[in-house]
Amino acid sequence: MSPDLTALDQIDDTALLRVAGATITVGGLVSAAVILGIAIVLSWAVTRGLRRARDRSNRSAGALYLLEKLAGYGIVIAGVMMALSATGLNLSSLAIFAGAIGIGIGLGLQGVVKEFVSGIFLIFDRMVSVGDYVELEDAGVKGAIMEIGPRATRIRTNDNVNVLVPNSHLIEGPVTNWTLKGDTRRIHIPFGVAYGADRGKVRDAVLAAARASPFTLPETDARKCQVWLVKFGDSALEFELLVWPTKEAVKRPGAMHAAYTWLIADALDAAGVEVPFPQTDLHVRSLFGREGDDALKVLGHGERLTPAPAAPQTPPQPSGANDAADDLLAPPPSPDPEPDRQREADRASDRRP
Repeated sequence: MSPDLTALDQIDDTALLRVAGATITVGGLVSAAVILGIAIVLSWAVTRGLRRARDRSNRSAGALYLLEKLAGYGIVIAGVMMALSATGLNLSSLAIFAGAIGIGIGLGLQGVVKEFVSGIFLIFDRMVSVGDYVELEDAGVKGAIMEIGPRATRIRTNDNVNVLVPNSHLIEGPVTNWTLKGDTRRIHIPFGVAYGADRGKVRDAVLAAARASPFTLPETDARKCQVWLVKFGDSALEFELLVWPTKEAVKRPGAMHAAYTWLIADALDAAGVEVPFPQTDLHVRSLFGREGDDALKVLGHGERLTPAPAAPQTPPQPSGANDAADDLLAPPPSPDPEPDRQREADRASDRRP
């Protein structure tokens, strides 16, 4: 045997320390590092492939996300266990040692462990999934779930603000899932008209506008567009439009309400229905014991005021573009710009010979 190989064998067998009756050598540490590196690379490759498959799939996106997370965690954990075995450690002999230090680590990292376990429950429970539009009422957060991580869930609002919410908060606190199981929901759009307006005319005009909207789902026996008269207000008859919007519209509640309100205003203008504004009429029957013309003279008017002639009525003009409707009809933004650029680079590398 050559001197160089002998020297390498000596270095490989060089003992560094003893743990739980096992001797840790330089060669064992190198083997463990190689195994751990292979596990990390393999985990990255598998999760990357599953992520690309999930992006191309619509129906099985939730199942692929679950598989992606489990595969990533499982490969890394298996790699760590194999790396420990490669160092020469007897894992069964470490049980007592792990139990001794586990209490101390648990007390120090109980928050991290709690969030990790909560994330696993969220992935398996499927009450909230990636892509769902949720509302956390106590936190004042509305947005789409973009990622369920080991510590926190990333929620992106419609203003492209990413909010990190601890996983345990989604389990312990109230959460409104607007798109659970990929479904939609009924919304209420309030509006008012002047007293004396033809209620049937109001209903027909608003329903026709709502049904013609491209972000209103086709009507069924269970899901119909309706107009309710809900209140006699101080200066208006108060109505509500009840409508079932598309799933993509539900994910943009602000734009959705603004778009339907604009459509209602256009429909009422086209039908010649007056939309009132708050006002208060003051009726004075007597002033200092005088009424009629005598009361007007006390106020400095010599004659009864005659009403001005009414201005000629002109037909309402179109109100212009509905920006909120345009926003709802625009294609949804990319789930994550950075991964998109990475996927483009991956496709370009795949096409290279």
